[in-house]
Amino acid sequence: MSDIFDKAIASKAWPFIEAEKILKRIDSKVPAKGYVLFETGYGPSGLPHIGTFGEVARTTMVRRAFEALAPEIPTKLFCISDDMDGLRKVPDNMPNPEKIAQYMHQPLTSIPDPFGGDESYGAVMNARLCAFLDQFGFDYEFQSSTENYKNGVYDEKLLEILKNFDAVMKVMLPTLGPDRQKTYSPFMPISPKTGKVLQVPTIDKNIEKGTITFKDEDGATTEIPVTGGNCKLQWKPDFGMRWAALDVDFEMYGKDHLVSAKLYSAIARIAGGKQPEQYMFELFLDDKGEKISKSKGNGISMEQWLRYAPQESLSYYMYQNPRKAKRLYFDVIPKAVDEYLTFLGKFHEQPIEEQLKNPVWHIHNGNPPKPESPLTFALLLNLASACHAEDASILWGFIENYAKDATPENSPHLDELVKHALFYYQDFIKPNKKYRKADAREKAAMQELANELKTTDATSAADLQNIVFSVGNNHEFENLRDWFRALYEVLLGQSQGPRFGSFVELYGKKKTADLIEAALK
Repeated sequence: MSDIFDKAIASKAWPFIEAEKILKRIDSKVPAKGYVLFETGYGPSGLPHIGTFGEVARTTMVRRAFEALAPEIPTKLFCISDDMDGLRKVPDNMPNPEKIAQYMHQPLTSIPDPFGGDESYGAVMNARLCAFLDQFGFDYEFQSSTENYKNGVYDEKLLEILKNFDAVMKVMLPTLGPDRQKTYSPFMPISPKTGKVLQVPTIDKNIEKGTITFKDEDGATTEIPVTGGNCKLQWKPDFGMRWAALDVDFEMYGKDHLVSAKLYSAIARIAGGKQPEQYMFELFLDDKGEKISKSKGNGISMEQWLRYAPQESLSYYMYQNPRKAKRLYFDVIPKAVDEYLTFLGKFHEQPIEEQLKNPVWHIHNGNPPKPESPLTFALLLNLASACHAEDASILWGFIENYAKDATPENSPHLDELVKHALFYYQDFIKPNKKYRKADAREKAAMQELANELKTTDATSAADLQNIVFSVGNNHEFENLRDWFRALYEVLLGQSQGPRFGSFVELYGKKKTADLIEAALK
């Protein structure tokens, strides 16, 4: 075991808790297959999305936590594409949908590439999955369900399912409606005549030959092997069979799989395997509290998040409370960025016990970079708002006065943050600015603040903040939050922002005084 084992377990960080469960599962020994296997699944009928990122990122966090606890035990992460599924619906964003529609119910890897290439629909989607995962530097092994079925990887367990056909039916039938019970079979034969994945009853089975008999689409009675890619399992039996065939040690899934997970586990045991350690995560909600749906488009896409914030902030959002339903919409982005930056700023000054609790340990595999600047995302947004920034050079003009040694060249992460802030300001803040006039008391207080800023020798954010507090008290604001809200609404056209003293330090005392007097006029 590693030197940090006790400290990591004591940290109660959820990836370490899950990693300890895996260690107990394998009795702290290298499994017979030679490694601990983490798995994630992917449905390639559509493009990879933010949920795909979250599942792989969170699984990777558990994997890295396990490796920290038991560095002597090898690990692997399989990302498995269910590309042998029959196409049930043509996605809305596909070119030439009428051409794809003629291949309904055929395996995705048997459908021609809709983009006009030589590969199949499934192959194109798999390539996009791999490019997506590679973009974020994930360490994984890609596996194709089609190849595993055709190459015999699943054959032994498929024969176990056939041998225990009645036991599988006993598990599955109570979960189905009366009509579906009459036609259900765990095996979906691939029609030798049409190539379609058929959901038809099994008329007969021959355990010795390893075959099933069914009626093909033309009514002909047909016998085929369940092995060699001639049949595919229904998705719930497939899930459990895969766990048994690959000897999966850990898999996480969304809450919508929670009930079905009991079926997966039962099937894995019937197939002669053992269910993995499992982790259920909650689903994301939109700003109205409704479940996010790709078809509705009521969430944030990967492209959108990465336009407005760095990847690490999304990893942080995925790390935080996976078992708590969270709203995933544009307003959460600035908070996620600044919370990530706060944890990053603390990390290198913390003792190891605190570092292991810190989310950035899990985001950066125990080796977070040192922060380049104390500037927050909220502060950059307010700076952009104050100077009506149209490009990054305007913001850098202020930043270079504030942080003398910082440049876009030597502070690439800060430069990236500046660009994200500019996009967010232009798309969300600028169109929604709502300025208002100051009332008599606010006007008197703001004029006093402008006068103070013109004459004070204070330079630090803390000292400047104290001046703002003092002016608010002088004008008898019962709740100083009202005073700060007034500053932001009158000066920046928004109701909140970062510490005003920090804003003054960055924007400059004279420019802030000028901003106040211009607003009062």
